[in-house]
Amino acid sequence: MTLPYGGTVLEHFRRPRNHRTLDRPTAAHEGYNPLCGDRVRIELEVEDATIRAAAFTANACAICTASASLLTERVTGVTVAAATELTDAQVLDALGAPLPPARLLCGILPVRTLRAALAALPARA
Repeated sequence: MTLPYGGTVLEHFRRPRNHRTLDRPTAAHEGYNPLCGDRVRIELEVEDATIRAAAFTANACAICTASASLLTERVTGVTVAAATELTDAQVLDALGAPLPPARLLCGILPVRTLRAALAALPARA
């Protein structure tokens, strides 16, 4: 199977990292793309304002799955403040190949879902 989106997307789609649920997430959020039906859930374990673990589950296309995989790798071990500052463009760049305009939301749905999970964190996390 080959995909027109590059090796990074294919690798993370075939072997997604952090594709699981967390036992005790501090925060979680589910995002949905009504245009294509992608659904992704991001779960976080946060301690002392640092993301100790990040995981996802998804019923989504290759792009969305790869993006969630890359994203959870990137934010594990970083501060909540640093994770909050991730931009849509940074996440799309990490995919390693340009996406057609109709597929951009597939690529940024995980980071938008991450932001919503971070916004819902308790003040003491």
